[in-house]
Amino acid sequence: MRTNQEMLQALEGLLAISSVAGEDVTPEAPYGTGVAKALAYTLRLCGELGMRTVNRDGQTAWAEIGEGDELVAVIPHVDVVPAGDGWTMEPFACTKRDGRLYGRGSSDNKGPAIACVFAAADLLAEQLPLSRRIRLIFGQCEETGQWSDMAYYRRHEEQPCAGFTPDAEFPALCGEKGMLWLELSMPLEHSGLSLLEGGSACNMVASWCRARFRDGSGGDRLVETQGLAAHATVPEQGDSAIRKMVEELSRAGLQNPLISFYNKYIGESCHGEKLGCCFQDDASGTTTLCSGMVRTDGGAIRMTLDIRYPVTADGGLILETVTAAAQAEGLTLDVLKHDKPLYRAPSDPVLQQLLAAYREETGDFSDPLVIGGGTYARALDNIVGFGAAFPGRRHTEHQKDEYILEEDFYKLRSIYRTALKKLLVMDLSI
Repeated sequence: MRTNQEMLQALEGLLAISSVAGEDVTPEAPYGTGVAKALAYTLRLCGELGMRTVNRDGQTAWAEIGEGDELVAVIPHVDVVPAGDGWTMEPFACTKRDGRLYGRGSSDNKGPAIACVFAAADLLAEQLPLSRRIRLIFGQCEETGQWSDMAYYRRHEEQPCAGFTPDAEFPALCGEKGMLWLELSMPLEHSGLSLLEGGSACNMVASWCRARFRDGSGGDRLVETQGLAAHATVPEQGDSAIRKMVEELSRAGLQNPLISFYNKYIGESCHGEKLGCCFQDDASGTTTLCSGMVRTDGGAIRMTLDIRYPVTADGGLILETVTAAAQAEGLTLDVLKHDKPLYRAPSDPVLQQLLAAYREETGDFSDPLVIGGGTYARALDNIVGFGAAFPGRRHTEHQKDEYILEEDFYKLRSIYRTALKKLLVMDLSI
């Protein structure tokens, strides 16, 4: 079997590639040239490890081992969110320090992707009789939230009988909150601003924002604010530069419908209290609300909202509530994405096999979770969110100085190897 040092070297090469989805899109690189480079690197690695590889014109791609009519799928992704500001080391490199492996994508999701690749390679090296095929399907636009890569796969390719995505939390997921991505807009000419831009992604707390407008004396004024990035599922861990900007603009006496909406319905709230959409249940917790990006575009000022709501909440009612509030302030509201909650019974057979693998490797018998994040488990049938974040670990995805613990990186390999063995032989008739 390949060594952990070889696995680390593979991660180093992948982290060195800036693979932000949507940057420098071409016909040959439909998700961006950096993403295409990361995909090519990963497929080449899989080929060197003895796997069969397929690339469908950059739209979807996978590596495969084994034989048989049934397919077990593993779905990591090689795209990342933008680095953002405030890093103390190079974001697109692997920096090893104090037992941590730093780099954008180290935890989300390049580190887990490499661990899955080597776990599959281990099974190949063991020369086990693989009566089902294992297919590693590499996502390329997971962070955009649009998931056109998985939509293409679902339309054109073989569907799995079981599998997992290593882009969640351990011990495993039995559910994911509902997800609403909305965009508020108003005409630029009525805003009092000539520029408003901030944030790097809809699903991140904005770490920066800048605005330009005429002050009371008629002069041109540029204001910049800095915040702290965090994933939209845990907005309370961040410090929104957009919120700070709205406060600055309000103090400067600037008023427009977007500022009014923010002050009235968002402010410092991270759970939708002011909007009347703060719901809670025992299984999945409380609604979260994050304004991830603002930008000046096409003669309009636009602001995104990321709302994650509990599995028992009514997403349609939340949308109606936000729509009414936007209309009351004279704003246009567009739905960018609406994914309903995902929930599976704890007795689900695929979930049970994954839990068994995790418990065998760790001794941790914790119950499965419901998370606020959205994973590729929503995109294909019979897929469960399974790791890669361990309980009690600090979550650094989407933040500056993102890292994965080196010991966790290697542990992922053994967990995923055991999980694949169990999925290969599980009784699907249960």
